[in-house]
Amino acid sequence: MSADKVFPMTIQGKEKLEKELEQLKSVKRKEVVERIKTARSFGDLSENSEYDAAKEEQAFVEGRITAIENMLRNAVIIENNDSESAVALGKTVTFKELPDGEEEYYTIVGSAEADPFESKISNDSPIARSLMGKKEGDQVTIQTPGGEIEVAIVSIK
Repeated sequence: MSADKVFPMTIQGKEKLEKELEQLKSVKRKEVVERIKTARSFGDLSENSEYDAAKEEQAFVEGRITAIENMLRNAVIIENNDSESAVALGKTVTFKELPDGEEEYYTIVGSAEADPFESKISNDSPIARSLMGKKEGDQVTIQTPGGEIEVAIVSIK
């Protein structure tokens, strides 16, 4: 039997998933069951689009619950070691595209809590993989879908 995938995450990321799981189980699941009951009252289920939509939503909700439970069961909490000066999981790295780009920053997290809109990127992303283990002041070549970019690491927190 193969080992389950490990999900590295920060304590904040774990708490966010726990809240989402609670919301899905205590609120969303009940809402979907009510929608199914209401749709059943409309009659013939074979031609009932409301029923079909509610059943699809139920499948999505149950799938998400299972996925979150698996992530939480296999979570490994990332400890942000402030004394460590290299780019690592849980660290926020600021870098500047060379020669004269603007500064960008990202927090490197596990795939379970990656959210580019919050500047949280997965440790599996091309940017994070290229930056891991590097130190402040290092110049790094990052392979992106649009080609290579050269960056200089400004700070690591």
